[in-house]
Amino acid sequence: MISTANKNERAALFALAIPMILSNITVPLLGLVDTAVIGHLPHAYYLGATAVGSMIITSIIWFCGFLRMSTSGLAAQAFGSNDNNKMLLVLSRGLLVAFSIGLLLVLVQTPFVNGALYLAGGSEQVQFYARQYSEIRVWGFPAALANLVILGWLLGMHKAKQAMWLIIVTNLINLGLDLLFVVGFDWQVQGVALATLIAEYSSLIFGLVLIKTTLNKQLGSIKSALTTVVAELFARSQLLAYLQLNRDILIRTICLEICFIFITFQGAKLGDNVVAANAILMNFILLISFGLDGIAFAAEARVGRAKGANDYGGLTIAVRVALLYNFLFAIGYSVFFLLFGAEFIRLLSDIEPVINYTEQLLPWIILLPIIACWCYLFDGIYIGLTQGKAMRNSMLIATFGLFFPCWWLLQDFGNHGIWAAFSVFMLARGITLMWHFNKNSKQMVRSNS
Repeated sequence: MISTANKNERAALFALAIPMILSNITVPLLGLVDTAVIGHLPHAYYLGATAVGSMIITSIIWFCGFLRMSTSGLAAQAFGSNDNNKMLLVLSRGLLVAFSIGLLLVLVQTPFVNGALYLAGGSEQVQFYARQYSEIRVWGFPAALANLVILGWLLGMHKAKQAMWLIIVTNLINLGLDLLFVVGFDWQVQGVALATLIAEYSSLIFGLVLIKTTLNKQLGSIKSALTTVVAELFARSQLLAYLQLNRDILIRTICLEICFIFITFQGAKLGDNVVAANAILMNFILLISFGLDGIAFAAEARVGRAKGANDYGGLTIAVRVALLYNFLFAIGYSVFFLLFGAEFIRLLSDIEPVINYTEQLLPWIILLPIIACWCYLFDGIYIGLTQGKAMRNSMLIATFGLFFPCWWLLQDFGNHGIWAAFSVFMLARGITLMWHFNKNSKQMVRSNS
């Protein structure tokens, strides 16, 4: 019986995970293309500026990652309980919040960009080109944040193939425009930014088409369902619970982004070659994280379905199967970077000082998948359970209890000290969530929060 259940869960997990792994890998691959295109320009400051400008914009998008996470978990629970009105309510509320935040960010773009560049530091050339990049990308905030909601909703609804095509088509548009604007038109940093901006709005249009198709099949009549949803959209108790969940996930995300921003900005203070090398390693981290997140995203949907159906047995089987394949994928990533990491670095830059320094840091990337795979998976499990408070507390401990103290103790080791502190930080996140899950799993699957 257990063997059959495990086999069924494996099939369900991979039906969700494989499309997400394939599509997620295209995201960092696109970042690698950006890095390779800019990295082959004659000066390191082009690559450093793209890294700083991209971090300024994507940090805000990542700060708003709660839009995808809460939408995914809540939609999966609605799917598990077969509540069609709640499925539409989750989507509508998420899009409303996303567009509101996006428009606000467009309105305050000047002080935002000025303040971010001041904090980033770096050489005069890095500052100049990072500003060019940021002032273009900032107009994409409404679409980028709405796309988080759309992706989360499709995942929660177990529509992994639709989510896959959404990501792949978006990245193909970005890739084609990247090559056209930078290689063809020689627009340098501005070309990379403009390509991403156009891709974000293309993704929004395509995502809304996918949602309409899904809702027509699920609900039959969208208009009649919307009448009920509008009445519940601002219901006090539900809205308060939604905002509390997003508040906790936001705090968790802010802590994570503080660490990533610190690595980029601290690298900028150590020199153009250091920030360029860190930009290459950050792309490697994205390649690792988006691959492992394919398993985590599948776990979100399966765990959320189990909670919505109040199925504790289904929860434990989903977690056990996901843990196994999460670890196997992590080993695969480590072996890949061990064998091909040095060659991969040379694909991204032909600036010899940058290549040599990045190769010195490569052992951190080889170890990272095995160290970090646990936190990626348990993030997915806790998103499916909509346990934002536990995620928040785990991240606060890892950030302020370990990352910054470790960096302070190891700062004499320069950039190696930063990467050592980051490794401890990722390990601590996984350990704390694993401990909490083992202690509270029954209670969480049966709670309403």
